[in-house]
Amino acid sequence: MKFRKLGLGFVACAMLLAGCGDKETNTSEVTGKEKLVVGMECNYAPFNWQTTEQTKTSVSLGGAGFADGYDVRVARYIADQLGREIEIKKIAWDGLIPAIDAGDIDVVIAGMTERKGLDFTDPYYDSEMVMIVRNNDKKLKKAKSIQDFGGKAVVGQKNTNYDTVIDQIKNVKHAVPKNNYPEMVVALQKKEVDGITAEYPVAAGVVAANKGLSIVKFEKGKGFDIDTSVSVGMKTGSKDGKLYNAIQKALKDLPEETRQQWMDEAVKNQPKVKK
Repeated sequence: MKFRKLGLGFVACAMLLAGCGDKETNTSEVTGKEKLVVGMECNYAPFNWQTTEQTKTSVSLGGAGFADGYDVRVARYIADQLGREIEIKKIAWDGLIPAIDAGDIDVVIAGMTERKGLDFTDPYYDSEMVMIVRNNDKKLKKAKSIQDFGGKAVVGQKNTNYDTVIDQIKNVKHAVPKNNYPEMVVALQKKEVDGITAEYPVAAGVVAANKGLSIVKFEKGKGFDIDTSVSVGMKTGSKDGKLYNAIQKALKDLPEETRQQWMDEAVKNQPKVKK
């Protein structure tokens, strides 16, 4: 009898350990594949956005519509290269790093530039920093230097480098940052501000959706001093780990032509603003 009790105890322990193993690897109940859980705000087109329409490039948000955009393409590619099933969680910008720390997500793929609090891979996209202005602002539309915005009100996204760089403009009226680009666009259209800082793909998407706005590019040496490359963010201490190295390899194997093609398609396919 003691042997049988020991056997049952062993089986129960094995089952418990098996259950713990599934939780740690976050395995899909449908496919049996390990998941790659990705966090993004789904409100930063053309890098990422939320939509009710399923497309060839979108990923389900589990009953809350779908995530789509450039970051989604990159996330799907990485998951495929790793042999994992992709899962995307919509998380507010300020909640992305805490979500990584809590283990709620594996990586951040959200058009994020390097910052404290995460380990980053090599960049998966690089662009340039520009300004968005109103078409009818003839003077600013022809600006060649960021200093041409001295004395003007400029807004950036909250808790991003695109807000802090505004102070590189002498005598600028640094507007209170907004949570996302839709809010900034409204402020510009209502003439509450004179310019919006943005990296080029985002600006291109904003202007494509809003006929009354234009992009201002600056002459060489007269623009913002900022790194506009975006990378995959992982928990601090991840560098040289198995997952980190696997993602690095996947990105290394992703051709530059493919990256640009995906961005061009994301700019073209992003949701249009309803008037």
